[in-house]
Amino acid sequence: PLKMKTAHKKYCFALDLKEDKRLIAAYKAHHKKVWPEILQQIKETGILEMEIYQVGNRLFMIMETKPEFSLEYKEKQDQKNPKVQEWEALMSQYQQQLPFANSDEKWVLMDQIFKL
Repeated sequence: PLKMKTAHKKYCFALDLKEDKRLIAAYKAHHKKVWPEILQQIKETGILEMEIYQVGNRLFMIMETKPEFSLEYKEKQDQKNPKVQEWEALMSQYQQQLPFANSDEKWVLMDQIFKL
């Protein structure tokens, strides 16, 4: 019998960088050599693919995950991981919240409004 392939989940997020060309360049440089511990954590929390796109100072992140992936689980795992916390503190120097983000929110989950 044919096995039914379980569909992956897809999440899209937005975030702004501080409006400074040097800071934006530094942020991009960090993402050319992401720490191996961060890449490992991303994979271990159920993320299969992750891409970040930039236009001006705005970033868009697209994640494809395993069907059982949970944002809440990932958040809990990230909170317990000192290397992830160190990376997040480093990245925070370059990031700023979107004007409409909640006070504790960096990357804001986007709503899909169209699909072909």
